[in-house]
Amino acid sequence: MKYAVYTLGCKVNQYETQALETMLQARGLAPAETGERADVVVVNTCAVTAESGRKSRQAIRRLMAQHPGALTAVCGCFSQLEPEQVKELGADIVFGSGEKEKLADAIAGALPAVEIDDPFRRRYFEPLPAGAASGRTRAMLKIQDGCDHFCTYCVIPYTRGRVRSLPLTDCGTQTADLRERGFREIVLTGIEIASYGKDLPGKPNLAEAVETVAQAAPGVRLHLGSLEPTVITEEFCARLAALGQVCRHFHLSLQSGCDDTLRRMARRYDTAAFLAACDRLRRYFPGCSLTADLICGFPGETEADFSATLDFLEQCEFFYVHAFPYSPRPGTKAAAMPNQLSHAQKEERVLRAKAVIDRLQRRYLQVQVGRTLSVLFENEWEGHGDNYCRVRADRPVERGSVLPVRIAALSGDKLLGCINDLQSMTSVL
Repeated sequence: MKYAVYTLGCKVNQYETQALETMLQARGLAPAETGERADVVVVNTCAVTAESGRKSRQAIRRLMAQHPGALTAVCGCFSQLEPEQVKELGADIVFGSGEKEKLADAIAGALPAVEIDDPFRRRYFEPLPAGAASGRTRAMLKIQDGCDHFCTYCVIPYTRGRVRSLPLTDCGTQTADLRERGFREIVLTGIEIASYGKDLPGKPNLAEAVETVAQAAPGVRLHLGSLEPTVITEEFCARLAALGQVCRHFHLSLQSGCDDTLRRMARRYDTAAFLAACDRLRRYFPGCSLTADLICGFPGETEADFSATLDFLEQCEFFYVHAFPYSPRPGTKAAAMPNQLSHAQKEERVLRAKAVIDRLQRRYLQVQVGRTLSVLFENEWEGHGDNYCRVRADRPVERGSVLPVRIAALSGDKLLGCINDLQSMTSVL
């Protein structure tokens, strides 16, 4: 049987899709070629916003139309939250955000099923094969699942359950396997990796997990997934910097640059704490790039609140920020809050935020000219620097190479550089 798969949402979903593909191929299925009719279509859905739910429904309909008669399997956070909606769309197999092994069995056996568990009853981390989609040079390692924060706008705890972590020994074993398979960069991902280990015996923390991974894969670049600023302490930064393997790009969970709005969101930090975290990262990882997420038009956000957020973006000097309009999710506290903003107001604020973000991004890229970056090449011409900047080299190289590139110019949002054969990698990593 041939399968086609479509993934929406976060890096955890991407990781789980590649793990599911690995399990399907072990059961004798093969990916359909582009334009080829598939026997099975799989949609891994997202529910982080109402818009994500809409896109998930749209993707299900589109793949069913593109592959008429195919067995349709849907999984992920949207189907965990709204299984009846998914079933009404015509899906044959409906699973939630867990039990990928059972899902693979149902798909391989062409067994129609609807299996939705209670995520709050999940007690153990679901073991899945680590790796990457075919042809990728970097691999993902999921070390954590679930979230205990219950922010007022978020449904993720209701779709993923409580915090669960991959034991340290398994972190090391899976990492060593990825290194043996030739991956030059490993992305540590999870729903909220800052909470890593709180459920495990002895309560190891995220720094210990990173150290374990580094020990299992010497010389391999390590890239951290989204971080809560509360985890970015002096000790955390010092321990990671001492490894010499951690990429100089950090994605921080911001959401707003206004303290009043952060309180209504039930976030666990204020702008002063966030800015201090940015300063620590820059001291321990000079030249690092910082990225973030920003919700525009949260209920009750005044013009003064949003102006404060724009000013805060400037203070943090982000490389990039993903700005998007607030989207109410039924069942969350924020959806019932007064002073909901109109769609037009939210979209207008997104546009204003993007104008600031574009300016900050160009400023950071311009600073890279004249510097030398360690670049992992995803193809023979282009790759990403350890600060996550996109780089194009002056000549082709072997895909998967990690080489020093001296940046000579900026073209749009891409850096142009010359490969420096003489400089050792240790001086730029």
